[in-house]
Amino acid sequence: MKNVRIVLVETSHGGNIGAVARAMKNMCLEDLVLVNPRQFMTDECVARASGADDILHEAQVCRSLDEAVADCSLVVGASARLRTVAWPQVDPRECAALVVPRARQGRVALVFGRERTGLTNAELERCQYLVHIPSNPDYSSLNLAMAVQVLSYELMMQDPQGSAEQASPESSPTTAGDMQGLFGHLEQALEDIGFLDPRKSDKLMRRLKRLFYRAEPDLDEIRILRGILSAAQGRKSARRDS
Repeated sequence: MKNVRIVLVETSHGGNIGAVARAMKNMCLEDLVLVNPRQFMTDECVARASGADDILHEAQVCRSLDEAVADCSLVVGASARLRTVAWPQVDPRECAALVVPRARQGRVALVFGRERTGLTNAELERCQYLVHIPSNPDYSSLNLAMAVQVLSYELMMQDPQGSAEQASPESSPTTAGDMQGLFGHLEQALEDIGFLDPRKSDKLMRRLKRLFYRAEPDLDEIRILRGILSAAQGRKSARRDS
């Protein structure tokens, strides 16, 4: 559980951050990262933490989601509603089954969006999976701390001695930063070789991101892929020079 990070994006109310800290401490979570909070460490924040002040004091504040998850090998975004963007979706129990084995290998993140609007489509593209908490379709709104409590409870209940496959000691797990580096390099390479149509670039890149997230390349495989991209770019430049 020490490798599970809770990330809150642009939280509006300090009291919600305090309530999240309390929910985290209930379930043995301690790594809290805040992305551009509107309020933090207000009187209400401390009061609603109800003794989880240590989590508040040790919380990191970041300027971007990329910074918050750069060292995480798995990133799961929480959403109060199902999105039109096609992305792999899981329920809370399935989410825990994904997160717990990966947390044995390295840092993972559960990302929660703004109280009113949630995560943007661009932020969802930083996530390998989207987790949706089923609820009453006529009243589906969950408080931020409630959502954190539901997901962290499922993590707590996941059998730590389960039979989930362990990563090979020969492989190096990738982080979100490694994946974003690959995506940026891939987009640039596709532009350089004339493959990318500017009118369809967003849709194409979204599909390619989904492909690589499903494949879950390790660090050595990412280096190989980026080497191939660099070689393709070099040959294109050579043809231009000649």
